[in-house]
Amino acid sequence: MLWRHGQTAWNLEDRFQGNTDIELTETGLAQARRAARVLAAMKPDAIISSDLRRAAATAAELSALTDLPVEHYEGLRETYAGVWQGLTHSEIVGRFGEEYAAWKRGEPVRRGGGELETEVADRAAPVVLGAADKLPDGGVLVAVCHGGTIRTTIGRLLGLDPVSWESLGGLSNCCWSVLGEGVRGWRLNEHNAGSLPEPVIGDDT
Repeated sequence: MLWRHGQTAWNLEDRFQGNTDIELTETGLAQARRAARVLAAMKPDAIISSDLRRAAATAAELSALTDLPVEHYEGLRETYAGVWQGLTHSEIVGRFGEEYAAWKRGEPVRRGGGELETEVADRAAPVVLGAADKLPDGGVLVAVCHGGTIRTTIGRLLGLDPVSWESLGGLSNCCWSVLGEGVRGWRLNEHNAGSLPEPVIGDDT
């Protein structure tokens, strides 16, 4: 299970957070507590998290209900986006319109001089796979991280061409996606679960 963090002030302001360490809002904390009750009922065996505060605080709510420790990983951080970080969506389009359009077309773009999406997958997917390998048969892993990181990780695990990763769609704050391992590899069982009627805001942040 790949679980996106709760709401932050920069999500509400439509600012690109990237790996800037922004805290949850009170609403974000409430989202985490509500979602944690659902995820706890799925009886997870392990919890891993990005070490950024918005993800770590979200993971802590599930840890409190399950008594499971949380292992924090820098590799699960959101995409580093250089000079885009802290800018609103409209500011990015206005200042870096061609770069933004190329990214939306699926071209490999170092947004703001930062990471490629494939580089995010290169560091995040092995963390998820390494933790999954330690599970008992039929075990459940919850990985708490970020919208862009989740999408690239899903794309990598499913073996999709990076140009099509955007087709997976966004995750609302504190919603999750569920992958299962079958005889032919990983499959996506649920995506953006728990979202209705929550809007998708600031997904790549």
